[in-house]
Amino acid sequence: MAKNILICDDAAFMRMMIKDILTKNGYNVVGEAENGQKAIDAYSEYNPDLVLMDITMPELDGIGALKGIKAKDANANVIMCSAMGQQAMVIEAIQSGARDFIVKPFQAERVLEAVKKVIG
Repeated sequence: MAKNILICDDAAFMRMMIKDILTKNGYNVVGEAENGQKAIDAYSEYNPDLVLMDITMPELDGIGALKGIKAKDANANVIMCSAMGQQAMVIEAIQSGARDFIVKPFQAERVLEAVKKVIG
């Protein structure tokens, strides 16, 4: 059975690019969110196997959303995405419960490698 994934990024083109990579490789994208608050709401609605979360977003950033999702579900699988030079945020994300992180701009292989490592 295909694994369900939620994509959270404020850039529509990034969501589209990630969705394309995932669906071509047999994953099911159940939802998308453009900010952290919508990510938390979408997590509750879809209960996905994995969340791919951008760190820098409006309203509520990825770290805040990660903490919100983890508060609802301690076993949530979240992979953070960040631009170069955000090492401090990446460390905070891992300490807050993220399972992995992908640095933008990323290659399709790296996205799939991280997803497979976390949910198979």
